[in-house]
Amino acid sequence: MGYAYDDQNVFARILRGEIPNKTVMETEHSLAFEDINPQAPVHVLVIPKGAYVNYDHFAAEASDAEIVDFTRTVGEVSRRLGVAPGAGGTGYRLLSNAGEDAAQEVPHLHVHVFAGGRLGPMLLRR
Repeated sequence: MGYAYDDQNVFARILRGEIPNKTVMETEHSLAFEDINPQAPVHVLVIPKGAYVNYDHFAAEASDAEIVDFTRTVGEVSRRLGVAPGAGGTGYRLLSNAGEDAAQEVPHLHVHVFAGGRLGPMLLRR
């Protein structure tokens, strides 16, 4: 079963310029922007410009150029934000939710880059 992409989701609308954003970085295949409801002192979203629902969809159907660009954009964003340990920062966390059980809110692949202080445990225990 394949994925059906909803081209009315908020990130698709951002990519079309219908909703403004605070761009951190833009490349041929990716866009990084500040989250409007930050969950950490630094909270940036990185999205591919292609119509991919989640990471497994992206990994299966994106071109090599899209995959390389997206991966490098995530890394470059961490450096530009000054949080990459190799560039003098104190660290960051990446998060990408996929599907209902993971509480994915927007059906467009996105990676959260969290930083700016101690982030606590990876997952809340139930």
